[in-house]
Amino acid sequence: MTDWVLRLIDAGGYWGIFLLMILENVFPPIPSELIMGIGGIRVGQGRMDMSWLLLAGTIGTTIGNYFWYLVGHILGFSRLKPLVDRFGRWATLEWRDVEALDRLFGKYGQIVVFVFRFMPALRTMISLPAGLFRMGHVRFLLWTCAGALVWNVILAYAGYVLGQNFREIDHYVGPVATACVVGAVILYLWRLATWRPKG
Repeated sequence: MTDWVLRLIDAGGYWGIFLLMILENVFPPIPSELIMGIGGIRVGQGRMDMSWLLLAGTIGTTIGNYFWYLVGHILGFSRLKPLVDRFGRWATLEWRDVEALDRLFGKYGQIVVFVFRFMPALRTMISLPAGLFRMGHVRFLLWTCAGALVWNVILAYAGYVLGQNFREIDHYVGPVATACVVGAVILYLWRLATWRPKG
């Protein structure tokens, strides 16, 4: 994957970064750590400018997240109840849980979206409930953009400082992402096995 990302960045420059960051958020297996890290390396080599790199990466991230937000927004909160009533057992959810999540997003949605930007595997999928629970478009975009900018600064600066050694991180990013997915699956299976409706 590293070589493919490198080729696209070198061929497309900032547009390559922009496209990759959209794809990374629509198809999470593409790691943002690698994309922005390589961008940081190119800044250190004098082949990119940090400001343009961060602009391209942050806008791409925000657009990618907005895709999932719109999916949730189109599905809508009102259409959830028949699905929860029918398939809630498999999601380990009751309607009261959905109402609690709705209240959570109504009160703390911006904090949830911002904080989840720093969590592997979850940072993209948080956009779906944000749309489902009708978090405002502007509020979602602003807080997603803010979280993405902070995260991209960290990644790009790491690439800039570490230089070519940053590519070694690719050996760890894959296993860590896999471990997060496996952990989430195990947690889901445990919850599914032990879940009982509250009444």
